Amino acid sequence: MKELVDIYFPQMEVIRVVPDNLNTHTPAALYEAFEPEEARRILRTREFHYTPKHGSWLDMAGVEFSVSSGQCLNRRSPDVEILQREIVAWEKERNENQATVDWRFTATDARVKLKRLYPS
Repeated sequence: MKELVDIYFPQMEVIRVVPDNLNTHTPAALYEAFEPEEARRILRTREFHYTPKHGSWLDMAGVEFSVSSGQCLNRRSPDVEILQREIVAWEKERNENQATVDWRFTATDARVKLKRLYPS
């Protein structure tokens, strides 16, 4: 968070952050990591947008990272430029093929497996 303010986006008035719901991804966590004045300074430009607790687009992004690890990033690359070209080619092919996430855990499955979370 400090790097976002000081290094990457020092000129920005607002930085929108989309964290997942870990307890370390909260404004309070900054007060644990920094002195109060520093935490306030860092938080002045923050706008938090939390993802839903149960399933979200972030899950799909995680699946894509996993797929890329298995199909594209599963070997050493001699340099960054080659790696970038390979990732762009991989992404282009995925988009051209209109690859989608095939959810195998359906809402019906969830109601059975997570019965205690669903009202009767």
